[in-house]
Amino acid sequence: QVQLVESGGGLVQAGGSLRLSCAASGRMFSNYAMGWFRQAPGKERDFVAAITWSSGSTTYGDSVKGRFTISADKAKNTVYLQINNLKPEDTAVYYCAVNLNYRPYESLAARDEYDYWGQGTQVTVSS
Repeated sequence: QVQLVESGGGLVQAGGSLRLSCAASGRMFSNYAMGWFRQAPGKERDFVAAITWSSGSTTYGDSVKGRFTISADKAKNTVYLQINNLKPEDTAVYYCAVNLNYRPYESLAARDEYDYWGQGTQVTVSS
């Protein structure tokens, strides 16, 4: 069993920044990957970014490239999502997820590749 706890969301004005955190606990393997997704009201949960634990390789959704940065602190089993130049369309609940046994042929943009999810943290951007 793995637990994921997100934090760092909030209300921010357009143009501002936030750093989301996701702390993982429980049984983790060395070749796992963690990702961030977001879900706006009435929309599907979309891929934002992911990072592989072994190599630190990152991948991003097309809509967030250049403004979002995913990083990880292995010692703390924590993944971060730095969001800069926030826009109203970034308003959503942000979820982190873990793929416990990542294989290179797997697409980290696919929700089905993840084994556990956090409860989400709300990000609201005012114009």
